[in-house]
Amino acid sequence: MDKKIPSDLGEGLIFPCEFVIKVFGTTSNEFPDIVLDIMRKHVPKLSDTALQNRLSKDGKYSALSITFMAENREQLDAIYRELTRHPSILMVL
Repeated sequence: MDKKIPSDLGEGLIFPCEFVIKVFGTTSNEFPDIVLDIMRKHVPKLSDTALQNRLSKDGKYSALSITFMAENREQLDAIYRELTRHPSILMVL
């Protein structure tokens, strides 16, 4: 299934701005590192504290919230595109 970038992603934002991306996947020790590695390609100065991890009630799924300074719509598109292509990532909001 081809994952589409939402057409309203970044709409109404004035850049640069603080932005939160939420990434969902199956819980594993590697999952936060996978997401951080992808994010740091696009936001090199991203700190470890930018990530918050919440587990589902049964612990099977992880929801990561990453807060960063978005520079422009193209950056958001590139981040969203790369995150949604990774097989360990189930959903990106």
